[in-house]
Amino acid sequence: MLNEFKTFIARGNVLDMAVGIIIGAAFTAIVTSLVGDLINPIIGLVIGGIDFSNMYVVLSGDVPPGASLEAARESGAAVFAYGAFLMAVLNFLIIAWVVFLLVKGVNRAKDSVMRAEAPAPEAPAGPTQEELLAEIRDLLRVR
Repeated sequence: MLNEFKTFIARGNVLDMAVGIIIGAAFTAIVTSLVGDLINPIIGLVIGGIDFSNMYVVLSGDVPPGASLEAARESGAAVFAYGAFLMAVLNFLIIAWVVFLLVKGVNRAKDSVMRAEAPAPEAPAGPTQEELLAEIRDLLRVR
């Protein structure tokens, strides 16, 4: 069983997957910061500073008017937090768009590198040795 485990770990797929997970975790922090610190404030400016995350409807319980979603939840009230859901969907769409643009850019860069490294097409080869010998033979027969 130990040998099987060693074989499993030594496969390239497992190492590639581990590297992908580690890079993905680091990449998540970058994308989260991009969305939260750069894109969301711009969207908030465009739509007039509306923050969806504190929009909710109290289903039961007492919540003071104008209380934040966190305060409403801490008071023990049952709240329908549609704003938090809208923000989660909006963040997902923004993150998906950013990842799409990054993958598209990486693929475009990779394609341009592949085109640059592609070998030049070979000049058309002349006749083969057999074809030359057959031509010489035919010329000798004519004489």
